[in-house]
Parts: sequence; structure tokens; C-alpha cells
Amino acid sequence: MLQRSLESAWGTIVPALIVAALVYMDLSFSQWRVLVALGLVASTAMLFHRRLRHYVLLPSCVAFASGLALVMMSSGIR
Repeated sequence: MLQRSLESAWGTIVPALIVAALVYMDLSFSQWRVLVALGLVASTAMLFHRRLRHYVLLPSCVAFASGLALVMMSSGIR
């Protein structure tokens, strides 16, 4: 089961739930930046791993959604 790739929208639903939980934690601007950087590094590392390559959408979507939250935080939209 773990060797199958994520199907349908699970690759974006799971990260969206993770980011929604992180929004409620009231992270600071610098903590969001670190989270985005970690998501991008994890995505790059997962591209080169044979088994984890199928799940590369998870950290990349977390990084993307975190970046959107960061932009909304810096522009004052809440």
C-alpha cells in the first residue's frame, strides 16, 4: 500500500490540512520562512529517492500553501 502513489486530490488535500493546522498555531514570519524552505528542500530530496518520488506533492504543496499564507500575513490580509 505504501508503494502506490497518491491518487486524485490527496496530494493537495493532506498538505492543505497541515497548513490549516499551522495557521492556527500563530507562527511568526521567520518560522513561516523556515517552513517554506524546509518544504522546498524536502521536495528536492524526495525527487531523487526511488520510493518517495511518488509523494513529492506533499512537501511541495505545504511549501506552496505556506508561501501563500506568508504573503497574506505580510500584506495584512486575514
